[in-house]
Amino acid sequence: MHFKSVVAYRTPDGSPPPPLLRRFLEQRGFDVIAVADKVQILELVNRSFPACIVVGTPVDAEAIALCRALKSEAYTAVIPLIFLADPDGGETLDALEAGADEVLTPQMSGEEQAIRLRATVARADRDLSVHPSTRLPGAAQIEREIADRIHSGQAFAVCYADIDYFKEFNDRYGYNRGDAVIGMVSRILRDVVRGYAPSGFVGHIGGDDFIFTVPLSAMEICCEEILSIFDELVPFQYCEEDRENGFFLAEDRRGVVHEVPLMTLSIGVVTNRKRTFSHTGRVSELVTEMKTYAKTLPGSVYAVDRRSDSPAPGLAAGALGVADGRSGDAQ
Repeated sequence: MHFKSVVAYRTPDGSPPPPLLRRFLEQRGFDVIAVADKVQILELVNRSFPACIVVGTPVDAEAIALCRALKSEAYTAVIPLIFLADPDGGETLDALEAGADEVLTPQMSGEEQAIRLRATVARADRDLSVHPSTRLPGAAQIEREIADRIHSGQAFAVCYADIDYFKEFNDRYGYNRGDAVIGMVSRILRDVVRGYAPSGFVGHIGGDDFIFTVPLSAMEICCEEILSIFDELVPFQYCEEDRENGFFLAEDRRGVVHEVPLMTLSIGVVTNRKRTFSHTGRVSELVTEMKTYAKTLPGSVYAVDRRSDSPAPGLAAGALGVADGRSGDAQ
């Protein structure tokens, strides 16, 4: 069962969720797993990753202990935890002090409770999806974005950007300077996509890997601008000697000294111009293939998959469209 579809509901006496909560869960398509005690919830969390945990009444010492246990662990602290307070009140402060994300009380109107439920779950989705180093959306939101593009029926491009020679730079200059480069690339992608494709999207897979999606009509200008700005700024991430030389010397794992070029940027591009996609997995597979292909080429480039779903016999690598980021001329 997919973790995003599950809500754990603590109910020591076996009572069902109240009507408002039940309607909310049904509207969101959640499956509810009723659990009786703290041990069962912790076992469930260890097996999966529920979208939300709702602690029903009574808000007793075990409920507070459960909340503290979940919020004290980095892995489980991100799971939204919502308490349903007893009618006579008095537990709200204890629950919030223990780390609860929300406490719904009988004094709130049904509308207010529904709004608070939606906001709590949405906030958790957003926080889980954001990469901590760049504040860009992460893997889960990237997948949702690609799925939305597929289902939109509109012409789109999915682009996978990867920094070449980043590991060597990190080894020479340290992770602080490496993080600065990651931040620089995230800003370039965000600003260019925002400027040329306001409906576009930029996400951070992790490390030096990024995904951006744009309307097909904006793909070429976005890739060209991104590569041009990157090539202009990246030399200034190096010391003067390395910048003037255009490389630095480093030892490989065998102890052999070799020249490491200045960083470049490779972008693999997949579009639905000649393909029909039904699943994000196929897009991910192809765009990763194109990124890998782009990295075999010298300099900062973007490589566009120009193959179709039914290629002509013998049509393989020749259908991979390669463009130089400085000129944008397809070969």
